[in-house]
Parts: sequence; C-alpha cells; structure tokens
Amino acid sequence: MAEIKALEAQARKCAERLQNTRKAVLLSGAGMSTNAGLPDFRGPKGIYRQKLHTDPERIFDIDYFYQDPRFFYDFHREFLRSVEKIKPTFAHRFFAALEKEGILEGVITQNIDSLHQRAGSKKVYEIHGGIWKSFCVDCGKTWGYEESLKMAFDYEVPRCDSCGGVVKPDIVFFGEMVKHLEECKALAFSAELLFVVGSSLVVTPAALLPSMTKGDIIVVNKGEISLTYLPQERVLLHVEEDIDDFFSAVNKHLRLEIPEDA
Repeated sequence: MAEIKALEAQARKCAERLQNTRKAVLLSGAGMSTNAGLPDFRGPKGIYRQKLHTDPERIFDIDYFYQDPRFFYDFHREFLRSVEKIKPTFAHRFFAALEKEGILEGVITQNIDSLHQRAGSKKVYEIHGGIWKSFCVDCGKTWGYEESLKMAFDYEVPRCDSCGGVVKPDIVFFGEMVKHLEECKALAFSAELLFVVGSSLVVTPAALLPSMTKGDIIVVNKGEISLTYLPQERVLLHVEEDIDDFFSAVNKHLRLEIPEDA
C-alpha cells in the first residue's frame, strides 16, 4: 500500500510539472525496449552469444563490417526478427501523445530499434543511429524501413540497385561518430523539463546531456544509474518503478488520448 501511495504521489507531481511546461524533452535508453520484450543482446543469454557466439564489439566493428558484412547481417536478421515480434510500449505511445499535444519538443534515444517512430513520434534523434533507414556506403542512396527489412531477408548481403555498393543500416558502429549530437545538445539545453527514461547514463556522449539542461530533470529507471553527469540539484523526481506503470499513473491525471496499439 505504501508503494502504491508513493507511485501515485510521484505520478501526480510529474503530471503537474508537465501541465506547466511547453518544452519537454525525452532521453530514452535500453529500459524502454526491454519493457517492449526486446531480448538483452549483450547478456549471457542474448543473441550475441547464443546465436553467434561472439561479443557485440565484433559485430558492430566498422572495419570488420567493411571486411566481411555477412557476419553483421547474420546478427542483424536475428535482431530484425525480434523487433518485428514486439510493439511499442505504453511509454513509447505516451511520449508520442505528448509530442502531438505540443508538450514534447523531441526524443533523443540511445536505442536502435526505432520503436519511438513506430509509436508515432516524429522528431526523433537516434544518437546511435537505428534501423529506420539504410543507405549505400558508396553512393549514399537511402531506403526506408520496409524496403530495408525486405532487402535484409532477401539477400545475404544487400547491395545497392544503383551502384552495387554494400547497403548498411543507419546504425552507429564502433569507430563511427554518433549522430545528431549538436541537435541533441541544443534540445537538452533549451528543455524546461528533461526526462531520462530507461537509461543508466553510463554511455557517453548521451550521458552528458542531462548536465547541459537548465530545466528540471525527471529520472525513471529501475536499477543503478550513474550520477557522474547528472546534476542532482536539478532532479525533480527519481522514480524507481516500472516505466509503463509509472506513465500510466501519470496519464490518469493528464488524460491524454493514447492509442491502444502502434
């Protein structure tokens, strides 16, 4: 009973803060995808080790990709199969609804699964890239999600129909620069309210973004979180509850129209 009351109090405080802001920003991490049912690819029972018997560092090594893209695509097809089986969570759909209402300025995500876009979010900055599109490494031609998905399963290594170059998902590999960093910094800096959801704030440069905001910060994450770059004086709430349970409780106050499915 005490836990329920604590959750309700935090949800009410979050809703009240949202009702008084027109510039919220979300920084999301792996916790949101785990709630969707996406397997832990890095863990001992994940696809990396069970299916391919290797470490993620090798799969996402950009030099190795150019040397032998077949190795990456063996993993990528397993990843795509998993993503196709899952759906965006309530939290994904909640933040898409906030954007539609004009409250959420944008989403910065560390995830590569593109569940935010599938939930309906339009302004999404995938700092580590994602599967929402693919491109030819030689001529730069791009393909959307559905086309990229088909090519990945039709060919051992998809190749460009214009120049024959290798097609690569728009994922940031080890050895490549992160994406949209300046836009993400600007979003964090201008936010009146920054949500950190499902992220342990360990991986930089995404972990640095909360230190750049001048607004309040609401952290929603079960498990340990790094405080190295998190300005404690700006943390309005630190919620250690299930992500979907918490935002469902928040929406009981806001009463946003959340689609049942996405």
